[in-house]
Amino acid sequence: MFDYRMPYSDPAFSGISLLGSMRKYSNRCRVQLVTATPNVSTGDSTHDENIRTLLEAHCPSLTDAKQACMKPTPFLRGGMLQSLYSTMRALKRDKYSDISYDRETKILSDGGTVSLDWYPARGTDSADARPVAIVMSGVGGSSYEYHIRCLSKTLGKDGAGYRVVVMNHRGMARTPLTSPKIYNASDTSDFCDIVKYIGTCCPNAPLLGVGFSLGANVLTKYLGEQGADSPLTAAVVICCPFDMSLTGRSLDADTFLNNNLYQPHLVATIKRFFQRNSEILQNSPTNYDWDAIMKATRMSQIDTLVTARDYGQRDCWEHYRAASSTPYVDGIRTPYLAINAMDDPVTRFEGIPQAKFRNNPHIALALLKHGGHLGFFCGLRPKIWYLTPLTEFFDAVLKHKSKAPQLTLAL
Repeated sequence: MFDYRMPYSDPAFSGISLLGSMRKYSNRCRVQLVTATPNVSTGDSTHDENIRTLLEAHCPSLTDAKQACMKPTPFLRGGMLQSLYSTMRALKRDKYSDISYDRETKILSDGGTVSLDWYPARGTDSADARPVAIVMSGVGGSSYEYHIRCLSKTLGKDGAGYRVVVMNHRGMARTPLTSPKIYNASDTSDFCDIVKYIGTCCPNAPLLGVGFSLGANVLTKYLGEQGADSPLTAAVVICCPFDMSLTGRSLDADTFLNNNLYQPHLVATIKRFFQRNSEILQNSPTNYDWDAIMKATRMSQIDTLVTARDYGQRDCWEHYRAASSTPYVDGIRTPYLAINAMDDPVTRFEGIPQAKFRNNPHIALALLKHGGHLGFFCGLRPKIWYLTPLTEFFDAVLKHKSKAPQLTLAL
């Protein structure tokens, strides 16, 4: 007699249940693409194309039903684990990241210095028409971070057809600090100067922008400020902190990741920066409280003591509000792709201005369920997911421009 107390263990039923679970998991890992709806009212193809139609035609990793999916590495399924793994891997060298840069030092108009790390080597042929991707790191970061080396190798490898130049901020990556000015999430002037300089050095090359975290905020602000006059052909930002106030509160929260990873690392980086450059910073017109800076334990304290004081602001929270790139998103007229994770513990999902992406036909947002902050590791052997959509996007925009240079997206 059949015992109804025994669990049902029909292999076929178990297989169907497993398949259903796998499909549900795959659906949860699908890319959510946020863009404006293509305008089809004019009936004129030269005016009907916007970034959505471009992505659907050329970027399967963002739009194809089978390919637009980011399944995280099985042991890195949470945002905290993805973020932690990204930080731990910062200096690792493997087949995806093992490169050597060609360094160039550039003195800016105010006497400040940034270093430019080229991959492959810059060369001297001004007629070289290969596109140049100008990259900015996050706070305390540099060209030597794992994700930036992976990006550089992906774009700069034989056959890809790109050149990469990473702009290391003032005083970072062994770049001497030659003026009292310090980089921050609000000031776009250094990037503006470097874009102009590279445009002069490479007059035949399309210029592209890539920003990570703080660098993503600067790049977004720059594009909004420039509007239709931007010299960049396309841009991609990873983990952009559109709402700096929300990012500041996230970093200031009493959490394991903040207390044991982000805060100690970032605060120590800034303190070393001040100690290393004490001679020139002590001559700054900003009257820094050195004792308070050296005793600080949170980035909110550092930003109140340093960045807010530089701008004559009351505290870090006033600075974060002023530094946020959200107000500039409406003004972007360059093909622009933002990639963010919903489980990012730093650049919180709630701060992403999704409505602005639905109203600006030049920009797109790729939202992922998993990825953490600057992680996005997938596969059994962790590999960075966004390198494929980033390359597809740049290829698509450049192809569109070369076929119809007189047209722009969503006129």
